[in-house]
Amino acid sequence: MLQVPLPLPEWARTSVDSSRVFTGDAEKMAFTVGLARRNVEQGIGGPFGAAIFNRASGELVSVGVNLVVAAINSVLHAEMVAIMLAEAKLESFTLAARGRYELFTSCEPCAMCLGGILWSGVERLVCAAAAEDAREIGFDEGPVFPESYRYLEQRGIEVVRGVMGDEGRVVLELYRSLGGVLYNRM
Repeated sequence: MLQVPLPLPEWARTSVDSSRVFTGDAEKMAFTVGLARRNVEQGIGGPFGAAIFNRASGELVSVGVNLVVAAINSVLHAEMVAIMLAEAKLESFTLAARGRYELFTSCEPCAMCLGGILWSGVERLVCAAAAEDAREIGFDEGPVFPESYRYLEQRGIEVVRGVMGDEGRVVLELYRSLGGVLYNRM
């Protein structure tokens, strides 16, 4: 079987502590935005971080950081990496088969990631910075419309936007100020 390696940086791999319990959206989002910031500071990839938590226990299941440039792979957005690692850990192509999970992301997802979120089995999506903030620094988020979020909600996924939005936006601005690569420039 062909396997595509996910070259998650060591610091990101060691951030997954299954004994740690996260409580509340603010704590989960602070952790997630911290992943994005560290990814920028370490020069690994884009200014995006994601994490999947077990809704019942608060356990951190997986993390993702943007690896597009580092891995030379256009699909390795933070959300997709977190989803792939969670599915591998739980040995299921849908997280819904293994419990109740939520995905936190440092910025509203692009079109590809919204599709991945829909099919991943997460039942809640929580976003920090707005997609417009990513566009403002030059990223192209693809065809994402208000209807995109309504569709997720109609399919039973709760969507919460703007949790620590200012903090997420600061990471995007840091990336721009450091001359980060805009791999899908508008």
